Amino acid sequence: MNVEDLTLENIGIWPTWAKVVVVGLVCSFIVGLFFFFDIKPMRSQLLQAELADKELRATYEIKSEQAANLDEYKAQVEEINQRIEGMLAQLPKTLDVPNLIEDISKMGISAGLEFKSIRPQPEIEQDYYTELPLAITVTGTYHQLAEFVSNLASLQRIVTLDDFTITRPKVDRSIQRLREVAQSKNIQLSMDITAKTYKQSRSFKKNQSAGQQGQVTNASN
Repeated sequence: MNVEDLTLENIGIWPTWAKVVVVGLVCSFIVGLFFFFDIKPMRSQLLQAELADKELRATYEIKSEQAANLDEYKAQVEEINQRIEGMLAQLPKTLDVPNLIEDISKMGISAGLEFKSIRPQPEIEQDYYTELPLAITVTGTYHQLAEFVSNLASLQRIVTLDDFTITRPKVDRSIQRLREVAQSKNIQLSMDITAKTYKQSRSFKKNQSAGQQGQVTNASN
């Protein structure tokens, strides 16, 4: 029987090889459908489950290590808190702005600077301390400005410096004038700088007072 003679009407008398080919094609089609609609989604779910398992294992190991060292972590946190409280306790309870401005003025004058202004800015309340920015504008030479900044760092109370800009007056841009400016050590510069000083915050003083009262109560008991 030729291939052209194979029809569905005479499928019962097809030769064995033709039936085997048809059965093979049908089975391949069924397996393909099964793989596409069943096995492939299951493989994707299996990969996701394996990734989730790895993440859970990693999280478990981290949590297990943290739990094993929990007492040590608590001791370290307690030590850090005590150090912070100790440093904060060294901050002044008041800002004493007039004396601070007087000290800054003396240092600037001793360095040969001319003060244009010292303007206290609004206080900034932080969690454990209060900061007071002072906007300062001075004029002088480069070395005088450097000496002034160095002197501020030697103040007994904590003073930090930031947000500074240094400018100089406009000069003749001719080559001869630029040479004179480059060789001159007495060029007058203007510096705007913010100096910040600190004191104990209200919340820290309240917590400190509460802690002292608790210690007294425990001692009396």
